Amino acid sequence: MDDASTLLAQVAAGPGPVSPAVYDTARLASLVPGLPGHERRISYLMRSQSADGSWGEADGYAVVPTLSATEALLARLRSGEDRVAGAAAAGVRWLAARPAGAPVPDTIAVELIVPALVRDINDHLAALPAYEGTRVGLPRGFDGAALEVLRQPGRSLPSKLWASLEILGPAARRAHGITPADGAVAGSPAATAAWLGDEASAEEPAAQYLLRIQDSDGAVPGVTPITFFERAWVLASLAGQATAPSAILDSLERALGEHGAPAAPGIPPDADDTAAVLHALALHGRPRSPGCLLSYQADSYFKCFPGERNPSISTNAHVLEALGGHPGFTSEAAMVARWLLGQQDADGSWLDKWHASPYYATACCVLALAARGGPAARPALKSAAAWVLATQRRDGSWGRWRGTIEETAYAVQVLRTAGGQHSAEAVARGQEYLREHDDPAKYPPLWHAKDLYAPVTVIRAARLAALA
Repeated sequence: MDDASTLLAQVAAGPGPVSPAVYDTARLASLVPGLPGHERRISYLMRSQSADGSWGEADGYAVVPTLSATEALLARLRSGEDRVAGAAAAGVRWLAARPAGAPVPDTIAVELIVPALVRDINDHLAALPAYEGTRVGLPRGFDGAALEVLRQPGRSLPSKLWASLEILGPAARRAHGITPADGAVAGSPAATAAWLGDEASAEEPAAQYLLRIQDSDGAVPGVTPITFFERAWVLASLAGQATAPSAILDSLERALGEHGAPAAPGIPPDADDTAAVLHALALHGRPRSPGCLLSYQADSYFKCFPGERNPSISTNAHVLEALGGHPGFTSEAAMVARWLLGQQDADGSWLDKWHASPYYATACCVLALAARGGPAARPALKSAAAWVLATQRRDGSWGRWRGTIEETAYAVQVLRTAGGQHSAEAVARGQEYLREHDDPAKYPPLWHAKDLYAPVTVIRAARLAALA
């Protein structure tokens, strides 16, 4: 069983596990087939394919992992790995049959990744006689124009896209100006594989990074390490339950620079991680000025990073928490609170671009608005609690697709914050579910990277917070 002190000690010792991702595992299979573990990666992809030929979750979340896995299998088929023929054919059928107008979630760099993979798949199909006349189409709203601009010779990739370096194709190899940090390119296995190329030595730091993070199946996470992200989220969840080791607090203070903090070393800073780091430090007795957040301010909300296409609700909730305790930033905090209230859905929930579940975004908003939203937030908090109460499952859990430990933890936090006395029974049932379910191996991936992933230690902390 988890307890707060044990979990904090584990966090201080080093980054925790992140669930494997089909997208990145398939990128390794395609881009660095000579890297040890290749045969196990291919077996993992074939074993994890759904009966309908896809990979991934419902509601459009299968598109990116299915494109990635299918491209990798077709590439291997062209290289003579005949055992992948059936799985590759099933993936092609699923992609070709999917309606063009079906929605695709706004995961990281999806507007670039989808056109790049569709192009590569169609190149493979054109070279395989068994697929004569077969093509995979782009989903509606995708045209590849932005990809073409980025692939122009001599054009440098913006730092926010280093984590998606693989979109450049062959030009990604040893791309000018990109230096891996401890072997990793922007914490992305796929980007690291693209930068490394298949002719590299297995002794290179980038190859060693990829070997170090693969599991027994040869599979790799979608993003790792998540050092500062993990530490900030865990500290915020466990505030008041245990004393944070000074080593964790010291590392978070060192992570703060002119533009805030990144998710991990080697990744550009962003408003979400910056706000979370500031909030965590304040909760544990080390407040810092949130002035570095002002560089992310837009007209009515805060951007997660420069050039952001769509604003993030959870980022702005974290910004509100970071700003709210500082008297010099009351107008900015009030602005963010108004924006968050305006983003609430009619049913009382919120949904964010960094997470597949509305329970995450709703918990972020409720916790921030309850502490910093003032009287104007009360109707929204009441509405959010009513939505959570109405969506509890028979076994006491909550979840978008199925009951999960993570989503149940968020729902319990919402009800304890905003539900009042009439939610006590629902909270008790939810906590009983959490007590009976304590297996990190069963945390389904719900967080947005290029593919869905599960930051295991962050979820363990959320569960403890709901049980505290």
